[in-house]
Amino acid sequence: MTVTISSELLVQASALRKVYDSGFVAVDGIDFQLRRGEAFGFLGPNGAGKSSTMRMLGCVSPLSAGSLRMLGLETAEHGPEIRARIGVVPQDDTLDTELTVRENLLIYGRYFGLGRAVIRERAERLLEFARLTDKADAQVEALSGGMRRRLTIARALVNEPEILLLDEPTTGLDPQARHLLWERLYQLKADGVTLVLTTHYMDEAEQLCDRLVVMDAGRIVAEGSPQDLIRTHATREVLELRFPPGEQQLTAGRLAALAERVEVLPDRVLLYCEDGETALAAVHAERITPLTALVRRASLEDVFLTLTGRTLVD
Repeated sequence: MTVTISSELLVQASALRKVYDSGFVAVDGIDFQLRRGEAFGFLGPNGAGKSSTMRMLGCVSPLSAGSLRMLGLETAEHGPEIRARIGVVPQDDTLDTELTVRENLLIYGRYFGLGRAVIRERAERLLEFARLTDKADAQVEALSGGMRRRLTIARALVNEPEILLLDEPTTGLDPQARHLLWERLYQLKADGVTLVLTTHYMDEAEQLCDRLVVMDAGRIVAEGSPQDLIRTHATREVLELRFPPGEQQLTAGRLAALAERVEVLPDRVLLYCEDGETALAAVHAERITPLTALVRRASLEDVFLTLTGRTLVD
């Protein structure tokens, strides 16, 4: 599916900064631009500043410093006008579980001042889009997690937004539900809706994003398309070797000369190289015999871990 990305700038952030009353600096002077028809992603570990940035984009959290311009308007001065033209899918579903699926759409549409006939027509189209037509009269509390997520996205589209903000859109969903949601997001992009998302799933970012930024400690540490980031911050392939317990550290020194970079993990050794099969042949030539060997292409996850580290952040 080919989608044209316009040169028109929908979002312009300059020296964007968010500092909370506690003094915590969540976003530390970042710059980015977003064009119409683009799928743009924010990646980063917990506490990197992704959600704080999304809240500023949603015009529900004031800027501490810098400037943020959306749809030709300054967010600091035109929050209500901007909110009327965007859709927001929060990380946690905020559906009214005591209402039916259809009623959630009808009532939400009233917040935008839409006429009843307009809302009813849009609700039917959105039910079909979300594959929830057969659940239209079911109460939300009876829906599966994937159905609730699709309803949350459908609800965010009631006002026909130009920009859709999605905060961790598929967290907690099983693979089938994730792929169905991806299909719906592809369709939205094909229809001209601009997508801005945060995600912890690297495969999701590779699948959906035309361009993304990696954030760490409130700052942007890398920016580009998924393919550009992989080329810049990783090698073409990765050779994964597993050894008996206690042998990995001893073997790592002998492997150092066989790859551009070697990373020793508790359960395996990673050799970053241009040709994994050639590197594996070199390993065997050194009379090193791993328990298992796997050659794979480098991924966005390799880039993410290289840039932000493997230390768990709570």
